[in-house]
Order: sequence, then C-alpha cells, then structure tokens
Amino acid sequence: MAAPADLIVMRYHEIALKGRNRPYFVRRLVDQVVRATAGLPVGAVGRASARLVLPLHDRGAWPEARGRVGRIFGLANFSLARAVALDADADASLERLGDAVVDAVVDASGARPVESFRVQTKRADKRFPIGSPEVSRRLGARIRGATGARVDLDHGALTVAVDVLPGRAFFSLEKVAGAGGLPVGTSGRVLALLSGGIDSPVAAWRMMRRGCAVDFVHFHSAPFHDRTSQEKARRLAEELVRWEGGATLHMVAFGEVQRQIVASVGRPIRVVLYRRMMLRIAEAIARRIGAEALVTGESLGQVASQTLPNLAVIESACGLPVLRPLIGMDKGEIANQAERLGTFETSIIPDQDCCQLFVPRHPTTRADPEEIAAAEARLDVDALVALALTAVERVKIRDAATAS
Repeated sequence: MAAPADLIVMRYHEIALKGRNRPYFVRRLVDQVVRATAGLPVGAVGRASARLVLPLHDRGAWPEARGRVGRIFGLANFSLARAVALDADADASLERLGDAVVDAVVDASGARPVESFRVQTKRADKRFPIGSPEVSRRLGARIRGATGARVDLDHGALTVAVDVLPGRAFFSLEKVAGAGGLPVGTSGRVLALLSGGIDSPVAAWRMMRRGCAVDFVHFHSAPFHDRTSQEKARRLAEELVRWEGGATLHMVAFGEVQRQIVASVGRPIRVVLYRRMMLRIAEAIARRIGAEALVTGESLGQVASQTLPNLAVIESACGLPVLRPLIGMDKGEIANQAERLGTFETSIIPDQDCCQLFVPRHPTTRADPEEIAAAEARLDVDALVALALTAVERVKIRDAATAS
C-alpha cells in the first residue's frame, strides 16, 4: 500500500450555497488556486465533495503555500493533510489510517509531549460502514495509547480532523482559516479610487473579497506636488494585488483641474466639486476598461465631504454605481482592518496628497444642488475631464510571488 501523500485540502462554504451556479464559482476558485500556487511544487487541483485538493510534492514548501492559499478568496479554511487509501476491508483501512495518524502526531509533538487532543471525523462517504463517532473513538484510542495524552473533546490542545471520502481518507493536525468571500472575478470588475490614505485600500480589499476584480485610479496633484503620493499608491496597489493576482493602476494628474476650480468657485464648495470631478474622470476610465462600478473608501460623517447631503450631491455626477463598503465603519475599525491587511504602515507615510491642495478651512457639510450646478456652469466640465484623461499614466501591477 502506498505511503500517505501530502496534500492541501481546501474547503469552501459560501460557494456551496450557489445551487446550479456552483460549477462556475468552483471553476473560478480553481483558477485562483492555480494562479496563487504558481511556481510551487504542487500537482493538479482535484475536487472532492465540497473540497479542493492540491498535492504538495515537497512538505518544505508548506509555509510559502500556506501564505499564498490564505489570500485566496472563496475558501472557508484549509489544511496540510495526508491521504490514506481505503478499501473494502473497513477495519484494515481504519488500522492503516490509525498508523498514519499516530506517526503524524508523534512527529509533530517531537520532544514536547501532547497533553490533550480530540478527534473530529466527518464521513462524507456514507457507504463506509464505520460511523464517524466510532472512527473518532478508535483513532483516539490509538493516539492515547501511543502518546499517553488525555482526550479533551472541548478544549483539546491538538485537533485531529478526519474526512472520510470515497476510496480515501484525509487527516490533518491543523486547520487554517481561509480568506472567505467569493473568488475574484465572479462578481465583475470595479474601479477603486485609491487615495493613499488608510480607508481606500481597505475598501478595495473588501470588494475583492466579494468577488470583484479591482483596478485602481489615483488622483495626484502634479505639477503642484511631488511624486510622493504616486509612490504610495503604487506600493498600496502592490500590497493589494497579492489578493487578486494583478491589476492596472491609473494615475491621474488632477492639479490643473483643481487650480481651475479654485479660480472660478468660492471656497466652501470646492471639495464637493473636486469629488464630483474625480467621479466623472473615474467613470470615464471605468467605462473604457469595462468596470461596472466605482468604489470609494468613504465612511459616513468621517470628514466634511462625507455627510449624507454631500454624498448625494457628489454621487449625482456619476452614471455608474458608487460602492462604499466602509460606509458604516468608524476610523478605528477601518484602521484595525488595515493593520491586519498589511496596508496601514504604508498608508500613514506622510505624502503630498491632492486632497490637501487648495482645500478650504471650512468646507460645506450640506452642499446645495442648485449652488453646485451654478458653480459648475462657470466651468467647462467636459474639457476638464478630457484634460485629465489625456495624461493618464497606466501602470500594470502584478503579484511578485506568482508573476511569471
């Protein structure tokens, strides 16, 4: 009988609820697994009862594989497991499984004995004649006899997870939480406004988690400011594409647009006009690339432009849906998620952001639509949008770990 084989077992949850559309989501998830594990010593992705199975040919590659698989949206959890063949002799099969489990537990414990453990069995193949409780009981007896550890079904220091499938069983000693959500690309393409601050990268990430392929647009204040904000935006995009594989970052020189607004419009409503112009320009880029919505990092009430009246006036300039995944989150919640995501340290680097250029001390919090319309009538809005679009710099960003 062949020795137990190492493999990564990946379990999906939300996808399992998709009914007749499930095969499409599973195919896209497989595509993401292949992308994320490119260059690693792995085999072809297989399927096994609401699980994906990826052979791992070199156990030493597990730490790198673990990091990459942990950034695949659509997985509830995953584990480094071993497969043991099952045959018609259920008792002999269970003995072989017990031998492999005991060897793995002893190897994993090393010089530090296992104090307590539990065995959790799921029998997906109901034709296997030994039920899940009995499988757990027998394997537990083998582990206890080999290690002297006590059984603790509620708080065991070690959990041995066993999946009984047709013709084989998987077992693992560690279950890793997955990224959740839906596979990137299953919900369409969006364009995220990436400011360089704390909020917008988190907003973009949350839309990736809901299955969107996300491209980015960054507005900077050239020629009035240096390239600091552009460099930050690129670094943030490089962090974010680790979760989706690749994206395009559109750099828009916005300083001249701001200057012309300042020359024609009173101070209190300038920020609202800036935001309306940004959405118009972003919409034009989005339509060129086939994006179906814009994404912003706005949070209700966080700054003057993010009151309900202002948000309504700003959004009315755009013909695409504007998605605001952070709208109900406070700054602390957003910052905590940015730290977990790994973008926080980059976001807080000082820069010369376009939001700091020509900003009035007391911007309006309740923009009047008629006043905004009158102000924009003094501007050649179409010409300003065209001006910004003529000098867009497009930067292809790829995940360095998986790029060929």
